Amino acid sequence: MKDRIDVTVKSHVAEVKLDRADKYNAIDVRMFEALGEAADFVAADASIRAVVLYGAGGNFCAGIDLDVMTTSDLDFAKALVTPVHPSPANVFQRAAYAWRELRMPVVAALDGVVFGGGLQIAMGADLRYSSSDARYSIMESKWGLIPDMAISTTLRHIIPPDRIKELAWSARVLAAQEALDYGLVTTVVDDPLAAAREMAAECAARSPDAIRGIKSLVNSAWQMSEADALRMEAKLQGAVMGRENQVEAVRANLEKRPPEFQD
Repeated sequence: MKDRIDVTVKSHVAEVKLDRADKYNAIDVRMFEALGEAADFVAADASIRAVVLYGAGGNFCAGIDLDVMTTSDLDFAKALVTPVHPSPANVFQRAAYAWRELRMPVVAALDGVVFGGGLQIAMGADLRYSSSDARYSIMESKWGLIPDMAISTTLRHIIPPDRIKELAWSARVLAAQEALDYGLVTTVVDDPLAAAREMAAECAARSPDAIRGIKSLVNSAWQMSEADALRMEAKLQGAVMGRENQVEAVRANLEKRPPEFQD
């Protein structure tokens, strides 16, 4: 993992850095694997309450490293149909989908190029903070491919199908403001990494039960019938109400002090 992804943990926040700056953080086979490994590392640490995801060297990710197509001995046909247990995603999809699978919030800080697979990784995050000069593209058709890194799950409730087709067919590059207009990013800020860190710290300061419950609710209930969504709301609320962290949140507010939550 460390040869492609750098992970640091401090104050209940994990920072995950795509660390291949000389290649604009392009994704080779090792990085596909390392992204999943990084998500597994975060998932296994109960003290982590939020994640910041970003790229080294002023770029988030240029997409797939084309050398993968010519130099890798990976059996692509097999890898495409083999989920990485217990996830439903294969090794390529999981590079993006693993961030959606995590229980805690994932905030992406986006600079420079966010192309192809890089855009799909970013879409796996819960929030996406963009610099004003970042550029975005669903670029796979340029190389005769389809976007296949979980975009069918992460974009379905963000952009209408006709807009997705237009962007994917044309491989058009979007400026940050247009990406914001489309809904690809959450907001455009002067310093996306600082903004992502601030948001992650804010999430980490709240009850991890409530924060994780909100992510679960929004990621799941939006795809359910209304009756099932209402039941899920009630179930998730029942799992946090009256528990230690919820009681501590109330006490801390009433006593005007920082809360001390249990992980």
